[in-house]
Amino acid sequence: MKNSRLALCSLLMFVSLSVPIQPIYADGLFSQITNLVADQITNKNGRLANEIASIVSAKNHPYLLHSDFTNRAEDLDALYKLSDYHLLWINDNQVEKNRVDAINLLEHADANGLSDSSYDVKTLLQKKPSVASENYKQLALYDTAISIALLRFLHDLHYGRVNPKDINFNLKLREKKIIDLPMLIKANIAQTTIEQLPDLVEPKLKQYQKLKKALANYRALAKTQPVFSMEFTRPIKPGENLPKANELMKYLSALGDMEIDSKISVNYIGGLVTGVKKFQSRHGMNEDGVLGKATVESLNIPLNQRVTQIELAMERLRWLPEVMPGFGTSIIVNIPAFQLWAFDDVDEINASMPNMRVVVGKASKNETPVLMAEMRFIDFMPYWNVPYNIVKKEILPKLIQNPSYLAGENMELVATFGGESKPVVYNASTIAELKRGNLRIRQRPGNKNALGRVKFMFPNKNDVYMHDTPSHALFSRARRDFSHGCVRVANPDQLAEFVLKNQLSKEAITEAMQTQKTRRIILKKSIPVLFFYMTAFIDQHGDVDFYSDIYGYDTVLQDALAKSVDVSDVEIFAPVPTLTPIDPLSPEINLM
Repeated sequence: MKNSRLALCSLLMFVSLSVPIQPIYADGLFSQITNLVADQITNKNGRLANEIASIVSAKNHPYLLHSDFTNRAEDLDALYKLSDYHLLWINDNQVEKNRVDAINLLEHADANGLSDSSYDVKTLLQKKPSVASENYKQLALYDTAISIALLRFLHDLHYGRVNPKDINFNLKLREKKIIDLPMLIKANIAQTTIEQLPDLVEPKLKQYQKLKKALANYRALAKTQPVFSMEFTRPIKPGENLPKANELMKYLSALGDMEIDSKISVNYIGGLVTGVKKFQSRHGMNEDGVLGKATVESLNIPLNQRVTQIELAMERLRWLPEVMPGFGTSIIVNIPAFQLWAFDDVDEINASMPNMRVVVGKASKNETPVLMAEMRFIDFMPYWNVPYNIVKKEILPKLIQNPSYLAGENMELVATFGGESKPVVYNASTIAELKRGNLRIRQRPGNKNALGRVKFMFPNKNDVYMHDTPSHALFSRARRDFSHGCVRVANPDQLAEFVLKNQLSKEAITEAMQTQKTRRIILKKSIPVLFFYMTAFIDQHGDVDFYSDIYGYDTVLQDALAKSVDVSDVEIFAPVPTLTPIDPLSPEINLM
């Protein structure tokens, strides 16, 4: 404010000295000077507004590394309309605080799992023009550069930097905008609270918030913790000699897996074994306490890589549409964790069934897809309608060698899938029809049925579902990618109780799973199902767990992020349905 007054006094003095010497009254002189100053300000604001409007319409900014801001142009225009195209970041001391706070947010983007290099921080620090500059284009360029960078940062923080569809993550599109970024920025400029913007736009899910805290912790550990390295020669069991026992103890203590033991030892015993078991549990391994090859390899992974895993997990959570409390029950399968979680509501894990082991699709062959769908019904004692690709690749060769194969597996030939379909006689003619895809194979309900006693159906284009299995031994494995793409659940009775808790009693569910009769239960209310992929995840105990990138999706996402540009709102929002006008005079319209 002080600077503004000095500038006005200087301008008044200049104008007064420039006025021709003539007899005028003081009031008239002051009125002329005031009008002249107002004209000067109006002229400056008008020229600045024209420069800003020109930059917005060009959708290209010479100061920015990624100069094309087409996908942020609409928000940029809306932001400057709210201020009549005046400068937002260059003016008085109050505006200077906003400018400093905005750049500070961008400079520390890594605290939110983003990168400051995406927001031209160096340029914004170097190119600040003088407030008194008469170069209106330069002023407009700098001001809009900050605005674009901030819009990009907030958009990335809320929606993510990558369109999930581009990397085959089949998630639902958002239906409408929950936040208005231009309005949010303008309001916080007025209140000089720019520093609170990230808290207003970041995902509110507890999983995201806890990952953010874990990110800060692991980033600090990566900077301060000595690199741990251990050579694997043979498995080391509890009680055996371990030269690196003290070093391992300090490392596990830093990770939060154990307390420091003041006794220095070269034996692998006591609390150190407990710490290794905790580490194994958090890294998707069986908790046997043995320092085997997989455990040692995981211990040797640099902490910077764990930081990256957390950042990628946070990015993926930004892709999920906003969900509010009261959303209701839902089911999430984290594919690389081989785990299922049941939720009573948003962020509220079901206490009676916090998590469950699952088997997912085989890597590089029959990968379980990422998807969002609605569970609508359950089939007890189901038929297994064998997909044709399995018939062609696996069953036909066995059937040709052994004509009794179908009978031995409790399978039958049918013309169509459906409860009323009658079996077709097996002979050379029907086998020929089967090869041509004109007949089907299904497996009858029973102990050998590949779907077990129940399947959980949520229609989707990938035609995958969750189901029981007769092969329960696979659930004891640490790595569990063995299926053809569907998800096998370890405790189908518990999952059925969760899904049908307001519809069917535990006793009725047990009876349905023991009879030989197929029975379909339509859910009174559909349940959202999410098959997701995160190699860093906060479990029900509040621990950060890390998993192997079994499908290579972390690498795919890192490549996509390296090439990322502004995500278009058109790509992440569902199109607004348009209603076709009805002609009341049309003869095809029956008004009765």
